[in-house]
Amino acid sequence: MGFVDSIKSGFAHYAKFNGRARRSQYWWWTLFAIIVALIAQLLDNVLGTQWVFGLIAFLGLFLPGLAVLVRRLHDTDKTGWWILIAFIPLVGVIVLLIFVLTPGTPEANRYGEPIYT
Repeated sequence: MGFVDSIKSGFAHYAKFNGRARRSQYWWWTLFAIIVALIAQLLDNVLGTQWVFGLIAFLGLFLPGLAVLVRRLHDTDKTGWWILIAFIPLVGVIVLLIFVLTPGTPEANRYGEPIYT
């Protein structure tokens, strides 16, 4: 899945927490979110609006980003509740990073068939 398709899919399924998301879809979405956050920060700095654009970007991208992360965990046959491990300082973020870097299961798992588009 390419950059544009990943963005379209992220917004099309902005609150869909079931199913699976491939690594490419997750990482393209993450790149998009980083770019949007940087642009929002730049706009806030240039216009002197403190945090207005950053807050708008956060509110617009939080739920779809959470959904794509849950679907990414599903692709590795893990429940979305594993997100909570990120609250463990340092170790939790490293474990979560390993999970999203791990290839998805090539066969069907409890969250559905693999997605190849």
